[in-house]
Amino acid sequence: MKNHIIIPNLTATGLALILSGCASDPAPVPVVQAPILSGEQMLSESQRLASLGDRWKKGKALVDRGTALVREGQNKIDEGNRLTQEGAQIQRESEESSSALKK
Repeated sequence: MKNHIIIPNLTATGLALILSGCASDPAPVPVVQAPILSGEQMLSESQRLASLGDRWKKGKALVDRGTALVREGQNKIDEGNRLTQEGAQIQRESEESSSALKK
């Protein structure tokens, strides 16, 4: 009978410890300060970022131009396929007409 009393007491104690641990204040997060830059370093960093921005813009322009060329090329391919199909149909019709005239 004693074992039955100890187990609920241990369970209640363990639950109380867990809840008290969850309710406590979280540990403070250490603040990491960025190093202070000199005016020259700040200027250099801003120029580097501006250069990266310009490079990204040039890359974006190339992607846009390439996409437009691919779209234009696909339109030309589609037109070429349509003309080929139309020409093949005309050839078949001409051959059929020619065969009908020979008979």
